[in-house]
Amino acid sequence: MASMIKQFQVTFDCAEPERVARFWCEVLGYVVPPPPEGFATWDEFNRSLPPERQDAAFACVDPTGAGPRLYFQRVPEGKVVKNRVHLDVRAGTGLVGEERLAVLEAECARLVALGAVRVQLLRADGVNESCIVMQDIEGHEFCLD
Repeated sequence: MASMIKQFQVTFDCAEPERVARFWCEVLGYVVPPPPEGFATWDEFNRSLPPERQDAAFACVDPTGAGPRLYFQRVPEGKVVKNRVHLDVRAGTGLVGEERLAVLEAECARLVALGAVRVQLLRADGVNESCIVMQDIEGHEFCLD
C-alpha cells in the first residue's frame, strides 16, 4: 500500500487570535498570508464579516512552505489545564552542554521580550539534552529545545 503524506495545520484555541498569531510569527519567522482575494487588508476582510465572526480567527504560515500553517481561533473559555500537545521550538539543534544552554538562554531572553514567560530550565539528564519550558502570551506551553 502506498503511503500518503498529508498536509496539516496546528490550531490554537485562544482569546485574541491575531495577537497570538503575530507573537508566533516573531517566534518562528512565520508571516501573515495575504488577505482573501478582493480585500486589500485583513482589517478590511475582518470588517466585512458579521459582528460575531469578527476577530474570531487568524493564521500565519512558514514563508518557505516547509512548516505547517498555524491557525488561531477564538474560544469563549480560558485556558484551564496544561496543553496535551505543545510545540518544540528547535533553537539548539545539534548543540550540547554549555554551548546549547547559551543558545537556549539567548533565545529565551528574546522571547521573554516579546511577552513569553519562562517556566523552567530542564537540564540535560544523560538521555535528553537541556531545554527551557515556556508559555506564550496566552499561556500555551512550548519548549525551547
